[in-house]
Amino acid sequence: MSLLIVLAALSFLMLVAYRGHSVILFAPIAAMGAVFFTDPSLVAPMFTGLFMDSMVNFLKLYFPVFLLGAVFGKLIEISGFSKSIVAATIRLFGPQRAMLSIVTVCALLTYGGVSLFVVVFAVYPFAAELFRQSDIPKRLIPGTVALGAFTFTMMALPGTPQIQNIIPTAFFGTDSWAAPVLGTVGSVMIFALGMTYLEWRRRTALAAGEGYGTGLRNEPEPFAGDTLAHPLIALLPLLLVGISNKLLTLAIPMLYGQTHSFVPAVMGDAAPIVQEVPRVAAIWAVQGALLVGILAVVALAWRPVTRSFAEGSRTAIGGALLASMNTASEYGFGAVIAALPGFLLVANTLNAIPDPLVNEAITVTALAGITGSASGGMSIALAAMADSFIANAQAAGIPMDVLHRVAAMASGGMDTLPHNGAVITLLAVTGLTHRQSYGDIFAITLISTAVVFAVIALYYLTGWV
Repeated sequence: MSLLIVLAALSFLMLVAYRGHSVILFAPIAAMGAVFFTDPSLVAPMFTGLFMDSMVNFLKLYFPVFLLGAVFGKLIEISGFSKSIVAATIRLFGPQRAMLSIVTVCALLTYGGVSLFVVVFAVYPFAAELFRQSDIPKRLIPGTVALGAFTFTMMALPGTPQIQNIIPTAFFGTDSWAAPVLGTVGSVMIFALGMTYLEWRRRTALAAGEGYGTGLRNEPEPFAGDTLAHPLIALLPLLLVGISNKLLTLAIPMLYGQTHSFVPAVMGDAAPIVQEVPRVAAIWAVQGALLVGILAVVALAWRPVTRSFAEGSRTAIGGALLASMNTASEYGFGAVIAALPGFLLVANTLNAIPDPLVNEAITVTALAGITGSASGGMSIALAAMADSFIANAQAAGIPMDVLHRVAAMASGGMDTLPHNGAVITLLAVTGLTHRQSYGDIFAITLISTAVVFAVIALYYLTGWV
């Protein structure tokens, strides 16, 4: 019964998300419904003590990233920089390579350490303008962004600084470059299969006479300036974000050490506030990098930016609030579901799979799907079962690097179900619905998931690491 309760809550939330209802409203309803049917007396305590705590903790850490990312994306749009880069891209690659261009930009930003959510805000103006000029249906943008930002550069390509590739290091004693051959081969497979699928979707739409579309929501504002900036100038803020993020990631731990404390009053008996720097260094680095990018856009395109800044910033703030609240609600839902007996039953059942790598892959991707979070599902799986994974792998002579890579890649599989926070953010920013675009996101999800098992088979056949 406890398992059915968890599955029912998950199915309910996926259904309402797919039908376009607000996750901010229905995530707590689904979570508390599951608690009610498990133990009615725990509804109020788990709502305030777990759901709301998890939601607030997420916003405390990540809302500035959402806000600054949304403002940066809006300034890229109203400055005309997106239009300039798109025009140069079309001249260089041709209008038929719009999808490849967007996947490449997303991949470069993600591999440069830019947060997935920031990539969504920053790339959307480029994607919308490029797809419109190339007359490719707008509904294909989410699948294209998902391939570039949510797949191979998030968890497969060796060295990626994304959190999904960092979490396994703490459990397996590895580093971000673990299993470079398997990770590279997996990345190439995901990229090739994903691009083949997206190009097939584009050609199908073209044959049916479908264009970009009309009457669409959240369309980028037309550039109000007289002349477009040179493409290299337009690219500079994006480059500065990536470079600044890398430099700040290295500098912050050296400047602050492992912990940093301060007293919140000049005088008095207030207790010092202590922060563990490793837990927030990446977030501080992204925030600082986005501020650098925002200042760069303002400095390079002062006139068009100041002309539209008031209205543009209001729109950006509204988008950031909606996107962050959606994701935070999902985070709270995942925390509640992970605390229920049915979730433990799922975890224990998955642990009975005999093959070490298949066991790990299915466990991580299943828990990521249930919680709607790649990092959350993987953290739960490894915290509960890493010792078992390690013992079984050592008995079979499997290196820890392979465990690392399989866990990281599996986390980016079924996490992108309809209730996933990144999916909901992507659809909200692009102004599209699950009905319009989720099918393509799910196809990319299936490709990523299938490649994990292809990589496992490759390891067993060749012994490559």
